[in-house]
Amino acid sequence: MLTSPTLLALDFDGVICDGLQEYFQTTCRAYDRLWKPETLNSQHDTFANSFYQLRPVIETGWEMPVLLRSLVLGETESNILEDWPQVRDRLVETEKLNGKEITQIVDSVRDEWIESDLESWLKLHRFYPGIIAKIKQILQAQQTQVVIITTKEGRFAKKLLQQQGLNFSQTAIFGKEVKRPKPETLRQLIANPSYNTEKIWFVEDRLKTLELVAQQPDLNDIELYLADWGYNTETMRASLANNSTIHLLSLAGFASNFSNWRSRSKS
Repeated sequence: MLTSPTLLALDFDGVICDGLQEYFQTTCRAYDRLWKPETLNSQHDTFANSFYQLRPVIETGWEMPVLLRSLVLGETESNILEDWPQVRDRLVETEKLNGKEITQIVDSVRDEWIESDLESWLKLHRFYPGIIAKIKQILQAQQTQVVIITTKEGRFAKKLLQQQGLNFSQTAIFGKEVKRPKPETLRQLIANPSYNTEKIWFVEDRLKTLELVAQQPDLNDIELYLADWGYNTETMRASLANNSTIHLLSLAGFASNFSNWRSRSKS
């Protein structure tokens, strides 16, 4: 029985990188374009703490300005946490919003920001303690392949990783541009002879994503870990107490030897 993965698949935001500040600033810039002339101006920071707390409800980037809009319009944090899909869909219908158009605005805001002031954009990201060192250690050992599976644009993830001295090839980063749900990306990895998929471990901070993978009979051999330091809530983490399929992983567990991940995952 293998006690370490042959292929380690990692989510980016919420597992490797904490981009909450960048998320919020990008969201504010996109908001100003979407709801002109009603701009936030000096009120940006008023909603920052609420936005940070509610980040776990976001599934894809276009929802970020919609989340901020719901806060501006007076939606309560409790309602958003309890039933974000309903809150989101009601707002989309009421204001006749288009997810693809919002996505284009969010991406263009980032592109323009990076083009005009890369340094300030990079500074809004921080990497979770010990994560980069652990990934470097894994890669140097050359026993486990590492890939990034993220809903972020791959070029953004690649740029941030390069800043940390991690030069992933473009083929090892599966971003939003692949236009596939994560279970399908995992299937593509299994079918790709370039990867040793004898034992795949997948670390993700979104419980719904892991639950979706767990529901796929052909992906049952993948070992699933919820990153407890990422964008999830105490309720989500507590729900895994009796779950034998999805394992709760701490930062200390991630930094330890693979053979200890299960035993240290709840420490």
